[in-house]
Amino acid sequence: MILGIGIDVVHVSRMRHWQEVEGLFDRFFHPSELAESLERGASAVLSLAARFAAKEAFGKALGTGLRGLSLKEILVESARSGKPEIKLFGRARSAMEAMGGRKAFISLTHETDSAIAVVVIEGEDGKRS
Repeated sequence: MILGIGIDVVHVSRMRHWQEVEGLFDRFFHPSELAESLERGASAVLSLAARFAAKEAFGKALGTGLRGLSLKEILVESARSGKPEIKLFGRARSAMEAMGGRKAFISLTHETDSAIAVVVIEGEDGKRS
């Protein structure tokens, strides 16, 4: 059963600006997220914009926003196949479980100037908090 859906768009120029501010990426991204994205060279900002959009979309899927959560607790990474996956830790995981969520699914896309993410939170059939 779908418990929540969220969508967000991030302008890539925002990530380019953040790239100029020392330590800002470290504030919002999990270390492994940064490492995976920065390996992409010139397209790193596209990858980070999509991942940031996924974090925002997750908050919307929760229905509460990201208030009280650390963005580093929301990890977006690529499976071997290239499929994006979202992994939750700490308060982010607790917030999803509190709403009855068992798994979150994501889809990411980006172009030269924008990145978009959709997050769907799934719970058990027939059980909704």
